[in-house]
Amino acid sequence: MYPFRRILVAVSVLLLLTIIGTAGYMLLEGWPFLDAIYMTITTVATVGFGEVHPLSDAGRVFTLFLIVTGVSVFFYLVGSVAQLMFEGQIQRIIGRKKVEKKIDALQGHYIICGFGRIGSMICRELAANGVPFVVVEHNLEVLERVDDDRYLWMKGDATQDETLVRAGIHRASGLVSVVTSDSENVYITLTARGLNPNLYILARSGEEGTELKLKRAGANKVVSPYSIGGMRMAQSILRPNVVDFIEIATGSEHLDLQMEEITIPNGSRFAGATLVSSGFRKETGVIIVGIKKVHGQMIFNPHSQAAIDDGDTLIVLGDPAAVDKLEALVQHTDPQPGRPGEGAVHA
Repeated sequence: MYPFRRILVAVSVLLLLTIIGTAGYMLLEGWPFLDAIYMTITTVATVGFGEVHPLSDAGRVFTLFLIVTGVSVFFYLVGSVAQLMFEGQIQRIIGRKKVEKKIDALQGHYIICGFGRIGSMICRELAANGVPFVVVEHNLEVLERVDDDRYLWMKGDATQDETLVRAGIHRASGLVSVVTSDSENVYITLTARGLNPNLYILARSGEEGTELKLKRAGANKVVSPYSIGGMRMAQSILRPNVVDFIEIATGSEHLDLQMEEITIPNGSRFAGATLVSSGFRKETGVIIVGIKKVHGQMIFNPHSQAAIDDGDTLIVLGDPAAVDKLEALVQHTDPQPGRPGEGAVHA
């Protein structure tokens, strides 16, 4: 704000000097208002049009005062404006360099292509959960909103290889394509899959029939907001209590219940154990509502003797503290004096 204050002060002094000069010529030389203000402005601006009327000695001294003061203030104003423009440009360049360095340092992040209504909601949820991401968008007006939210961003066309490479696609864990055009989503998916065959790709589908094209292009999962929204509204009528429960379990605004997925790491001391022998329920109080096996099979409401293997993903339900406790327990892979299935921990 300092340069703006300098400009405001300089403009105020120029206006005050114009008033003083006009009044001075009217009093000292007896000139009419139009001649006095004309002489004042041409003198302060140093345009050199000459005197309107012959000046007295007092008028000449007064004119010298106006020239010295006016030129000083005028150049002060010009310098302040130039400084503001120069510093602003430098700050933008330095700020952009810092952002690019942060993007280059990202590992295991997500690339969000498109910052519309859906993209902004995804970014808000990822930011709330501490998941690193970078937004790729080509619309300058939209990028201003991204900048206001303090998200990492880069301007570019996500269908181009060089844009995704600059976004760190080779180091990324996943890509989310949520631009408004289905054809662009297909192109982005094709480009991303070609650059990183192991990338997890989530794509948005707007029209019927696009889902199959996106999956053929390499998307791991395709979501249609319109289909989901219509189904959710219908279920709110048919099964309102079920919908309320799902919203409580999955909504970030509810802090008393959380549904989460926890993956059993390779070499875990729980690998080979059963749910009852693992002691998960007894130790943390969470409910295991499902197990996704490493080969893809989903087991709903698993029984107590269901086996746990390396790479399995537990779908759990409980309060956030209990879920965090279970996650810490599962991630602790130090050797124990006995496996859970062999008497180390019992449910």
